Amino acid sequence: MPRYGMVIDLKRCYGCYACVMACKVKNYSPPGVFWARILKGERGSFPNTVRQALPVLCMHCENPSCQEVCPTGATQTLDNGIVIVEKDKCMGCGACIMACPYGARYSVEEWESYFPEGLELSPYEEFAKKAWEEKRGIGVATKCDFCRDRLDTDSEPACVEACPANARTFGDMDDPESEVSILIRRHRGSVLNPELGNEPKVYYLEPR
Repeated sequence: MPRYGMVIDLKRCYGCYACVMACKVKNYSPPGVFWARILKGERGSFPNTVRQALPVLCMHCENPSCQEVCPTGATQTLDNGIVIVEKDKCMGCGACIMACPYGARYSVEEWESYFPEGLELSPYEEFAKKAWEEKRGIGVATKCDFCRDRLDTDSEPACVEACPANARTFGDMDDPESEVSILIRRHRGSVLNPELGNEPKVYYLEPR
């Protein structure tokens, strides 16, 4: 059984938001829900400064704080390392949302339209609303699950497939010969906030 993880090359990412949009389209997420996000900042000192994009998502931690605080067992780690939420077990207490140090969880109380209030939902929005509520639920915790339904068909997560710069690599972190393992070793990949002890399975390669 593989243990899935992701490597994001910050030298390649230029913050185009393709991953963000691919995630939203694939998951039919409503306004305000961004399982894939792009944070932007600036490095260096004037006049030698560089704008830097930092893609973030659920880190699928080896020691997930969200799972530790979940009172119902709705948050679980699968054998392949993917952290999921079982919506039928979640009671919407929000403990996991507060516990996640990466801000990767959301709760939707009501699926909202992307268009101004008063307009009827378009046929696509009706479809998206139904799909979201059936799969993700309302008033419960939601998060990235590495597009695990796509993995069943040997497809990569939507954000990986959509990246025009090939900044994302996905694969088995337990296989020393997998591309993700080689990239981490060769380029000294690191995780965000290692001092927290969560042991994320999303690694970053240093920017320029």
